[in-house]
Amino acid sequence: MKSLLRLAVATGLLLGTGAVFAAENTPVGTWKTIDDVTGKPKSIVQITNDNGELKATVLQVLQSDEGPHPICKACDGERKDKPVEGMNIMWGVHQDGDIWDGGKILDPKTGKVYKVKLQTEDNGTKLTVRGYIGFSLLGRSQVWERQQ
Repeated sequence: MKSLLRLAVATGLLLGTGAVFAAENTPVGTWKTIDDVTGKPKSIVQITNDNGELKATVLQVLQSDEGPHPICKACDGERKDKPVEGMNIMWGVHQDGDIWDGGKILDPKTGKVYKVKLQTEDNGTKLTVRGYIGFSLLGRSQVWERQQ
């Protein structure tokens, strides 16, 4: 199995096809968030794995109604009036088979916190991010694009 993984990584590096990402097929990595209403890129987010718990931090805001370096005016607590860039917007997410869930995600525009469910698609090149209240059926989804 390790030799197959090494082969996939080597092939991806040689061909530049992104197969390196497909070998892991995990949300861990750097993503371009795409607004589910406008279809335009909004930010660059880094998802990391901290002892089995996924967390996401905003690296760069690409588009905002408040200009290039918005602050989270609508947030509560420690995030209130803090810059969105550098902010932890997702926490507590754990793997459950092919899905990652059990955590929360913050919408910095509204300051609202939702339950979150993540699922990779297209060999790990896309990530469906579903924010919801109560049941997963009551929410909305965004498809994020992996950055190389």
